[in-house]
Amino acid sequence: MKVLANDGISQSGIDALDKAGFDVITTTVAQEQLINYINEKDIAVLLVRSATTVRKDLIDACPGLKIIGRGGVGMDNIDVEYAREKGLKVINTPAASSHSVAELVFGHFYGLARFLHNSNRDMPLEGDSNFKGLKKAYAKGTELKGKTLGVLGFGRIGQATAKVALGVGMKVVAFDPFLAEADLELEFFDGQKVNFNIKTISKEDVLKQSDFISLHVPAQKDYVIDEAEFNMMKDGVIIANAARGGVVNEVALVKAIESGKVARAALDVFEKEPKPEMQLLMNPALSLTPHTGAATNEAQDRIGTELASQIINILG
Repeated sequence: MKVLANDGISQSGIDALDKAGFDVITTTVAQEQLINYINEKDIAVLLVRSATTVRKDLIDACPGLKIIGRGGVGMDNIDVEYAREKGLKVINTPAASSHSVAELVFGHFYGLARFLHNSNRDMPLEGDSNFKGLKKAYAKGTELKGKTLGVLGFGRIGQATAKVALGVGMKVVAFDPFLAEADLELEFFDGQKVNFNIKTISKEDVLKQSDFISLHVPAQKDYVIDEAEFNMMKDGVIIANAARGGVVNEVALVKAIESGKVARAALDVFEKEPKPEMQLLMNPALSLTPHTGAATNEAQDRIGTELASQIINILG
């Protein structure tokens, strides 16, 4: 049986599928040629990440498909319900990349708190001619320890982010419309474990209390953070969005930065991927990454092996 990993898959995933007798193809087929390729090659399993879309036309045109798999969490690039109505299995790996996303968020938070995103640009240009000036410009950093992190969306990734925050010494407050509380277990290198129970509170209370805010919500019709939400926040808040483009109003974000309401912000996702607005790309108060939240070797290994395991269970 043939598996097309159109957006790639880790070697660990390929090895597991090979061992189970599957033929894994890692050719990247252009979107417009995908239907023909699937039918010509008799593909039974189509694996994608965020680059390839699987819409109704492809589902209807490829009757030989049995499984559609998404390496990662969000499946907004797949017509999931339609595929399931047509008898296809749709799988993903919601837990595999949680910690990688959490670490990226904190990479941004540490960088923003100490102006690393600016300093790393300015030192190569002015480090020899304006060292004292740069030192003065970036001398008012803040520590994360003792500050309050607000988490909007307290599913797997939100909880993983909260665990990092607790390890750092932050207070955590969280909002989730579908979850009243969560038990978090922090594991340490020597086998010790510490448990925390976090009860969720209202979105408004999270916004009012937080020094740092991280979004971990699915794509939705309306903005989760818009002008009204920015107005509820503390002055000088730092925000990160590594969830989905379109959950933060980017125009309102820029205004909030200009007013001083938001000190600095991190964006890993954008409303107009893969061509973010130039006013975001050029804004010195923003720390930016190109949708790389899950892009660690460890996460990709977990994604590959989890997808392989699910495929083998279904078709093996």
